[in-house]
Amino acid sequence: MKTPALTRLADLDRPEIWQARVDLAACFRAAARLGLHEGVCNHLSFMVPGRDDMFLVNPDGWSFAEITASRLLICDFNRTVIAGDGVPEDTAFYIHAPLHRLVPRARAAFHTHMPNATALAMLDGPPLLFAGQSSLKFYGRTAVDEDYGGLALDEAEGERIASTIGDADILFMRHHGVMVVGPSIAKAWDDLYYLERAAEVQRLAEATGRPIRPVPKEIAARTAEQMKHEGGRDSPALHLESIKRQLDASAPEYRQ
Repeated sequence: MKTPALTRLADLDRPEIWQARVDLAACFRAAARLGLHEGVCNHLSFMVPGRDDMFLVNPDGWSFAEITASRLLICDFNRTVIAGDGVPEDTAFYIHAPLHRLVPRARAAFHTHMPNATALAMLDGPPLLFAGQSSLKFYGRTAVDEDYGGLALDEAEGERIASTIGDADILFMRHHGVMVVGPSIAKAWDDLYYLERAAEVQRLAEATGRPIRPVPKEIAARTAEQMKHEGGRDSPALHLESIKRQLDASAPEYRQ
């Protein structure tokens, strides 16, 4: 069933859309502080709440550190900017629009060139070795895009990335970076953060030159299942709320 056309006044004033803007802006600011982005490249996007045809994304030319809630764009899958000043960067549109369109469960899609996870994507073999506890969060949830083809400057590249991710939540993009998808902003942020931490620890271990000892598969699978639930504790939501409290104290303009 087709959704009705977005009306600027009716939809843009909805509290859940503004909350999504604030939450996504917080992720941009936190990622900048942790050095998870590159210049004015990389993109975080989230489907407009209540919609299946429009998404929030950062405008071209702005660093993650400059993003505020109101600076985010709302775009449709035809690259029409419904709300906001500016346009999405070319690769942002050609990666994120096909991904959101073809993978409906990917309400949030966070693409970065964060250094440690990207470094693992440059190596032969599986990127994550599942030897540290943080890495077990991603056991059974990763895929690898082996077919790097240069910059994503047309929909074909984004469509290929969407087909490659399959049922995974984490896509290591060879020679490129990573894509993290999730049902919510909080879940995507939590995964992005811990993915980089897991990659950093693995890189440090590999730098010793000593053999890596992976966790036995049955323990890895059991631990991954434990991490999905954590006794009913919503760790991703708590993590994002912590980020927002820190930003409220030091950079409250992200909410504007």
